[in-house]
Amino acid sequence: MPGADSKKSRRGFMIKNYFSSNALFTDFYELTMAQGYWKENMNQEVVFDMFFRRNPFNGGFSVLAGNETLLDALTQFSFGDDDIDYLRQQGIFEEGFLEYLRNFKFTGDLYTMDEGTVIFPQEPLVRIHANLIEAQIIEGLVLNIINFQSLIATKTARVWLASKKGALMEFGLRRAQGPDGAMSATRAAYIGGAAGTSNTLAGKLYGIPVMGTMAHSWIMSHSSELEAFRAYAKIYPENSVFLIDTYDTLKSGIKNAIIAGGELVEKGYNFGVRLDSGDISYLTREVRKELDRAGFPQAKISVSNELTEEIISTLVAGGAPINSWGVGTHMVTGGNESSFTGVYKLAARHDKESDQMIAAMKFSDNPAKTTNPGIKNVFRLYDENGMAGADILALDGEKLEEGCEYRFYHPMVDYRQFTFKASRIEPLLKKRLEKGVRLVERKDDAVQLRISRENMQKQLASFDESYKRILNPHIYKVSITEKLKDLKVEFITKNIK
Repeated sequence: MPGADSKKSRRGFMIKNYFSSNALFTDFYELTMAQGYWKENMNQEVVFDMFFRRNPFNGGFSVLAGNETLLDALTQFSFGDDDIDYLRQQGIFEEGFLEYLRNFKFTGDLYTMDEGTVIFPQEPLVRIHANLIEAQIIEGLVLNIINFQSLIATKTARVWLASKKGALMEFGLRRAQGPDGAMSATRAAYIGGAAGTSNTLAGKLYGIPVMGTMAHSWIMSHSSELEAFRAYAKIYPENSVFLIDTYDTLKSGIKNAIIAGGELVEKGYNFGVRLDSGDISYLTREVRKELDRAGFPQAKISVSNELTEEIISTLVAGGAPINSWGVGTHMVTGGNESSFTGVYKLAARHDKESDQMIAAMKFSDNPAKTTNPGIKNVFRLYDENGMAGADILALDGEKLEEGCEYRFYHPMVDYRQFTFKASRIEPLLKKRLEKGVRLVERKDDAVQLRISRENMQKQLASFDESYKRILNPHIYKVSITEKLKDLKVEFITKNIK
């Protein structure tokens, strides 16, 4: 039937973007400020940076995710008639402003790094050029999408590295923060290195491989463990992974799995086992011995149960014979880190008197919260071995040339500085929206996710292992050019009383 596939695709797009495409998905004070700007005729052109202040999990790097979701949301972001009626009921918005919102859409420019880019504190991940009202209203949307997905992608990348880039299964749907949290987490986890997901809807809408076999209830629903294994093997002979810890892993689970699995092998199939509790290190070694003794060295062992990168790293270092990892709670919730520290700050504004864009800067008693002023680009510098050596924040229009030695400065404009001669320089920010319209045609979700995932893997390979350590990682240099340093010092000097 003509149009059926496109109709299904559109329905899937709406499911994924129901909340984020509704312009009420913003903090209320953004709207009160927006009306104030409207009344004061203060809708000048501005530039906002979205950046973050520290790597989560005490880590040495983060992974950017969600910016493709953001592009989708911004191109659909609007107020419906019922949204306008709701705002009218609040009793504080004028009819003229409500009419302005009725026709609202994002008409600015957006620059962002590629999804899957390895990122670091202080550098702009997203740069917004828009009028003040538009830039203000979309703040919550930008931060919500980028912060959460980057948190989960970063967590997953750490787990993936801890497993020595092993087979990672995302099993977090039931522990995620609501339906949208589950969908966003699955998407971000795939970018961060997960090979597949238990989230069936995400599998359909994002093209992510779906995985999973049985739970303890399957085994408990049968009259015996062996009957449960045999029944499953009969139905799914090509995909039998037996959960062996329902009753007793070593006294019954592995023994019954060997019986049912042996019957599968006789028919030309293979099988695997999964453990979801107990001392994983000890049990996997004993299970491996039993499988090998029975003549099934090809049988795989999968584990789950509240796994973290620290636990996985310890198991791998200890030589536990594990072939794949099912990670849920700590992957999709961020575990011990509840949020990504992304912020959205004004970097430049149009000045009526000079009719030019002028730099803006936020001050703070905490130097880490004092922003870098002006419209900025980010460059990644590589050494002669193709390894990333530093990320540099430069004022828009500054050019860095390969093979030239430059002196760079600490973002907090303290005494720290260094020189670097780059063999290759990569600009990280790219223009993705112009006047609210995509510059490159939107890719299919499955294709885009594969590109983002491959980018993450390629990027991580270009960083020294010291930056990727789970514990006590080396701090990667994010520095500023001399021109940006001088501008920042000028701002600070003028404002010190």
